[in-house]
Amino acid sequence: MAEIGFYHLTRTAADLALPALLGRTLAAGQRALVLCGSAERVAALDAALWLCAEPDWLPHGTARMGHAGWQPVWITDAVPERAEAVENGARYLFLLDGVVAPAAWFERVFDLFDGNDEAAVAAARERWRAAKAGGHGLTYWRQTARGWEKQGA
Repeated sequence: MAEIGFYHLTRTAADLALPALLGRTLAAGQRALVLCGSAERVAALDAALWLCAEPDWLPHGTARMGHAGWQPVWITDAVPERAEAVENGARYLFLLDGVVAPAAWFERVFDLFDGNDEAAVAAARERWRAAKAGGHGLTYWRQTARGWEKQGA
């Protein structure tokens, strides 16, 4: 079973919070798959990651660039159909925009959701219940002025 962390964004948008999380992922020697809700979101996130200040460089790619196997971070809006179809071999999955994918294919899942959008919060609660029923390990992180704080689950 995967360890799933729910990341409640209250101070910044996902494209501003994601670089630090991806930087830690790469520092841990892991690869990441970032699933977005649309092709437009993929393009916007791609641009944001090239421009982020911290970390100052996040190597990543998209279908537009190709060569998924070379990319430590792969950004896409295409949910893989099976575990072997994860194009860059990632074991860490980042979910944006309420996208759902089979968590069991990954070691860790990061579900980032907009805490200022009631529909997004309600959908995250449903994903939490489904993950709990599926036997996954769950953690809940809330974005605060001091950074991410782990909350009681």
